[in-house]
Amino acid sequence: MSLDQSRPSRSVADAVPALADRLARLADQAALTGADVILISPGPDLEYFLGHSVGSHERLTCLVVPAAGGPALLVPTLERPGWSGTPVESLDITISTWTDGEDPYLALAAVLPPRARVLAVDYHMPAVHALNVQAAVPGSELTLAGEAIAELRMRKSEKEIEALAAAGAAIDRVQRRISEWLRAGRTENEVAADIAEAIVAEGHSRPDFVIVGSGPNGASPHHEASDRVIEAGDVVVIDIGGPMPSGYFSDCTRTYVVGPADGEVAADAREVYEIVRRAQAVGVAAVRPGVTAESVDAAARAVIEDAGFGKYFITRTGHGIGMEVHEHPYMVAGNRQVLEPGMAFSVEPGIYLPGRFGVRIEDIVVVGDDGPVLMNTAPTELTVVGAS
Repeated sequence: MSLDQSRPSRSVADAVPALADRLARLADQAALTGADVILISPGPDLEYFLGHSVGSHERLTCLVVPAAGGPALLVPTLERPGWSGTPVESLDITISTWTDGEDPYLALAAVLPPRARVLAVDYHMPAVHALNVQAAVPGSELTLAGEAIAELRMRKSEKEIEALAAAGAAIDRVQRRISEWLRAGRTENEVAADIAEAIVAEGHSRPDFVIVGSGPNGASPHHEASDRVIEAGDVVVIDIGGPMPSGYFSDCTRTYVVGPADGEVAADAREVYEIVRRAQAVGVAAVRPGVTAESVDAAARAVIEDAGFGKYFITRTGHGIGMEVHEHPYMVAGNRQVLEPGMAFSVEPGIYLPGRFGVRIEDIVVVGDDGPVLMNTAPTELTVVGAS
């Protein structure tokens, strides 16, 4: 049986309607924000709107989405084969190329709407491209398209929520295996290497980050890992995640205690852990449609402040997640974004005691019609590992 090479694959064809809808809504966002055109460079935004992204290094690749008129894609000639068989060829998009030796910015200016003057660029566009595009369009003004793009990306579809749930289940499986690797006498780097391998084994494309913060290192929220030897009795923060083949990220933190010989957890460690655990549960419970992002932060923070540890909660309560591990919306004071069904973000309060230890518990939460829907189910109870 011969295969019709001119017909897009079923997976590509299935993606086209959703991508076409995203592009149409992005054009609406451009009009609402006063931009004549939105310009998007390779990265997660391009992947979101076209279902594909090919990095072109210092060369210019740019998706052009006008407030009025059809979208266009400009790519280097040598990168054009990388777009073959992708959804873009089934979308109503004009694909143009430029060749080394030509001016890519004049090539881009040629595909812009004739009277385009307000050019909104995505957060990932290098300054060299943004400024040169502006120079190629006399009288133009550069603005940021990040907020307009976030209006679409932070409201997840059912399919996107399914992808986040699969990512959450995969990283939960890794957290449930921590006792295989975390024990006294090993270095943080040794434990991190085992975890990174397990992240891939449990279904991720790659590990994006592996934080193993033992003892005083756990008081630095983004410590990552070091050659410090883990000791009996240490409190250890394990914050791990990465992208799945779907392109959607996981992110989950649990804090463990490496068992001392007598099996007794230090009283201060247990006290701080339970305060954080309560704060995280209260933060999750505060999630529902109609409340603000800052109210989730306030709910979790109040528990820690009331316990007398407020000055040691030095981070926001959470960040959005999807095709990036950090994206809109952010659970932080001052963010009055009203939560809506489909928004996805972390709830991860923590207490960080300089020179001693840190505690953080993190789950990904999706706003459901009636309240929070957890993407992570790994236990949050204090877990002692590696006890003699």
